Amino acid sequence: MSITPERKQAVIGEYAVKTGDTGSPEVQVAILSERIRNLTDHLGTHKKDFHSRRGLLVMVGLRRRLLDYLKRSDSSRYTTLIGRLGLRR
Repeated sequence: MSITPERKQAVIGEYAVKTGDTGSPEVQVAILSERIRNLTDHLGTHKKDFHSRRGLLVMVGLRRRLLDYLKRSDSSRYTTLIGRLGLRR
């Protein structure tokens, strides 16, 4: 259900804006998207896990706020990020 450290480092390396970057909105949204994907798969098999479902909703809200911030500050970075992640908006 959780993201492995190796996978997290791979995601950071793929979406980092510069070397050693772990805090940019792109990296944060990419890590959250990976965690959301894993948790969605978990909830597909464990339908009554309401505590994890609440955590999923919190993560989706946090990702939405980060994407809204990125859209306000730099819309070109926003459009490239959602294109790379394959998000709807």
